[in-house]
Amino acid sequence: MTRVVLAPDSFKGTITAVDAAAALADGWSSVDPSATFVHRPMADGGEGTVAAFAAAVPGARRMPVVVDGPTGVPLETSWLLLPPSAVSPGGTGVVDLASTSGIELLDELRPWDADTTGFGQAIAAALDHGVARLVVGIGSSASTDGGTGMLSALGARFLDASGEPVVRGARGLADIASVDLTALRTAPQVRVLTDVTNPLVGPRGAAVVFGPQKGLSGDDITHVDAALARLADLLGLDPALPGTGAAGGTGGALVVWGATLAPGAAEVAELIGLADAIAHADVVVTGEGSYDGQSGDGKVPSFIAGLAASAGAAAVLAAGRITQDSDVALFAASASLTDIAGSSESALADPARWLREAGAALARSR
Repeated sequence: MTRVVLAPDSFKGTITAVDAAAALADGWSSVDPSATFVHRPMADGGEGTVAAFAAAVPGARRMPVVVDGPTGVPLETSWLLLPPSAVSPGGTGVVDLASTSGIELLDELRPWDADTTGFGQAIAAALDHGVARLVVGIGSSASTDGGTGMLSALGARFLDASGEPVVRGARGLADIASVDLTALRTAPQVRVLTDVTNPLVGPRGAAVVFGPQKGLSGDDITHVDAALARLADLLGLDPALPGTGAAGGTGGALVVWGATLAPGAAEVAELIGLADAIAHADVVVTGEGSYDGQSGDGKVPSFIAGLAASAGAAAVLAAGRITQDSDVALFAASASLTDIAGSSESALADPARWLREAGAALARSR
């Protein structure tokens, strides 16, 4: 009997980690019907973070909330309440930026106007409930607002030279002349999940590296970078601090609030008991949408390959695509949905089908 732990990340924008794990299990069991499965869907702080905790932590409850979406349109979403523990008797709140202010929520890119207000509103809802501990994921951001929307929802004020609030989003950053933090809510214990170590500004900063993904280009990037540097000065934030450039500068805003930045995959794994599950496994199946040259830098698959190696279990990989510059040597076997389906278009159109095929192929490789 093969003991299989299923720990994929979401396949961004196509299938959740929870559904990916289920499809892989279906495919594997079609070849190895005696196999037993432990589902531990993963995340690294981006899309699917709340879902990963919801699936893995008994007694977790989704808490509905209506927030301003990334463009200010009301959005029905939720944060997650984890049961009370010795560390947090009032329970732990899990909030991910992707489900409140994420780029996947946009019909079209809004580089100047998208902001993080909804993320802050969801955090405020968790605080209102009484949690003494927060875990927040900040991947998949739609904006480069320096986290000003989030801080505003928590009581901060960003004012122009006339003492009036600036407009939301990157559009208002250059107009900030002063910051008033006197009404900013007190932070509980806050852990920030991110796989990004970029500083706030400069050639590796939020605007230069991630701005183009959100629609910034040319001189706009230079202007936003300069505005973020000015914001850091007003907030008393070191703009060179690793991780402050995550989520368009939201990482830096969270540091100002008093939060601690943590490697996303490692933190999620600890909180869902992944290492204990792998300790009793023969095989660990992981995956993500694109396994490429950047996947070794704190991403879910490479992190899980390390855990499996330490436990003496075989790690295998299913990915939407596997590029030539990636390190597949970490895995005992791998399967590309694009290769199995015959094209990326087919793989993207029905990822569950091809994940089942990948699960079967990986089982046969044993």
